[in-house]
Amino acid sequence: MQKIVNKIFIYSSVAFGIVGIFVVMTAQGPNTPDTALTEISIKLLFTTVFIILPSFALSVASKYFSGK
Repeated sequence: MQKIVNKIFIYSSVAFGIVGIFVVMTAQGPNTPDTALTEISIKLLFTTVFIILPSFALSVASKYFSGK
């Protein structure tokens, strides 16, 4: 299980980095309204965060509770 969770953590971290760079590159400015593309990319960014956090917690928990 730890290998699966570690892979999920790594892939979601890479996706977080790519989506984060995409959000920064497509940002138009602080006083302009968000476009549909910006809203979708921000939702994807938050989705990756909500995948990273539990997978990291499971990875750490499985490391300590594996009994090795």
